[in-house]
Amino acid sequence: MHDRNLLLLIEEDIAPAQQLLALLQQESVALHGRDMPLLENILAQKQSLIVLLEQHGRKRTEILLTLKLPADHSGLEILAQHSQLGPDLLARGDLLTGLLADCRAVNEQNGKLIHLQQLTTANQMRILMGGEPPSLYDARGSTSKLAKPRPLSQA
Repeated sequence: MHDRNLLLLIEEDIAPAQQLLALLQQESVALHGRDMPLLENILAQKQSLIVLLEQHGRKRTEILLTLKLPADHSGLEILAQHSQLGPDLLARGDLLTGLLADCRAVNEQNGKLIHLQQLTTANQMRILMGGEPPSLYDARGSTSKLAKPRPLSQA
């Protein structure tokens, strides 16, 4: 019975994991294009999928712990060895694990892109506000600072 419930939870998570992966890929495109309305829409959809996946993940963990098995892939393998649904449990579990790993990878790429955009924006704001002057090359080829930088609003 526990094996059937576990398989059902895994099956129910495959479609949301695929949707989350698609949303993360759309988020990457929206981040590159700085499409804020699309990003807001994606964020709302992403949150609901993450909550659902977390809830089912906790239930899967509870099932394995109830059976006194490790709450990871090794626990699933042990259960599969003692179940008629074993091959299906492993195949669907591996599929879900792969989808979630892909989601993590795309999410990390998106995080790096967000960080880069934050740095770029901070640098642009510093220039506009008249922060540290940019280094420029002089006639000798060495770098020199501009004399007295002024904010763009005073230029």
